[in-house]
Amino acid sequence: MTKILAVSSGDPSGIGPDIALSAWTLRESTRLPAFFLLADEKLITARAAQLGIDCPIEITTPEDAHRVFARALPVIPLRNPQIDRPGTPLADNAAGTIEAIERAVAYTLSGQARAVVTCPIAKKPLYEAGFRFPGHTEFLAHLAGEHLGHEVTPVMMLAGPLLRAVPVTIHIALSRVPDVLDTAKILAISRITAEALKNQFGIAAPRLAIAGLNPHAGEGGSMGLEDEEIVRPAVETLRSEGIDARGPLPADTMFHPAARATYDAAICMYHDQALIPAKTLGFDDSVNVTLGLPFVRTSPDHGTAFDIAGSGKAKPDSLLAALRLADELSSHRSSQKHAIA
Repeated sequence: MTKILAVSSGDPSGIGPDIALSAWTLRESTRLPAFFLLADEKLITARAAQLGIDCPIEITTPEDAHRVFARALPVIPLRNPQIDRPGTPLADNAAGTIEAIERAVAYTLSGQARAVVTCPIAKKPLYEAGFRFPGHTEFLAHLAGEHLGHEVTPVMMLAGPLLRAVPVTIHIALSRVPDVLDTAKILAISRITAEALKNQFGIAAPRLAIAGLNPHAGEGGSMGLEDEEIVRPAVETLRSEGIDARGPLPADTMFHPAARATYDAAICMYHDQALIPAKTLGFDDSVNVTLGLPFVRTSPDHGTAFDIAGSGKAKPDSLLAALRLADELSSHRSSQKHAIA
C-alpha cells in the first residue's frame, strides 16, 4: 500500500469542496502529491457540476486511493450526509464536518494515510450543533491526546516560502496578552517549534528569533517590563538548553530580508505580530501547520469564504501549498523514525 494524504472537506457550505476539486484538476501540471477526500460524495459531485469542473469522483478506501488518484478524485464517503447549500452555513452539516476530521486523523494515526490536510471550517454552525472546542486546532489536540493518553500542546505555525512565524498567544484580545503571556508559555512553544524544525522540516540546528512584546522590545524597561521580566528569561533558558534562540528582538526590524536570513522561525508574542508579516509575505501560499501533534497536519491559511462558495472564484493556491508541505513534512518525519529505528 502506498500511503497518501487524508483531506477533510471542511464546511461544505464554504470553499473547501471547491478548492479540493480544483486541486485535483491541477494534479499533473503542479505535480501534486496524491490525496483522498473525506466528504459527502453526492455533494462533491453536485459541486463539481455547479462549478463546471471536469472531475470524475470515485468512492474508494485509503488502501486503494493512490491507484484511483490518477483517473478520478478518490472520495471516502461520510456516514453523516450533508446538505449542499453554498454560502449558507448550516448546523445540520456539523456532524459530517466533524466526522471528516476525526476519520482523517484516525487514518493517519493508524498508518493508512501519511498526514492530515484540513479544509476550512466555520465555528458558528459547529457551536450551534454542540461542538465544545474553541476551534480546529484544539479539536485536533483533543484527538491526539485521546490517542496518546495524555494532553498535548498544539502550536500554530504560519509557514510560507519567505517566513515561518509562530504566535505564542493566539485568539485573545490584545488587551489580555500581557496578562496571559508568561515565560513558561514562551518556553513550551519555542521547544515544540525547535523540535518540529528538526524532525519535520529537516533543519539540523534550528535558529529561533524571539520577538519582544513592546515597541523596541521594551527598550530596557522604559516601554514596559514584560520583555525583561518574561521574554528575556525564556530566551536565556532556551540558550542554556542548547537551542539557538535570540531575543527579545524589536518586532519592527525582524521581518526584512536580511533579518529573516538569520533565523528559521520567528516566535511572536501575539496573533497579529506573527500573522501580519506572514500573510504579507505569502498571502496565497502560506500554510497553517499545527506542531506538537503525533501526526502532520496542515491547512490552507484562509477561511471558509462563504461569499464566493460555489461561484468558481476560489483560488486553490493555499491548499496546493498545504498538500505539498504535508507531503514534505511527513517525508521528513518518516525519515526521522527510520533513522531512530
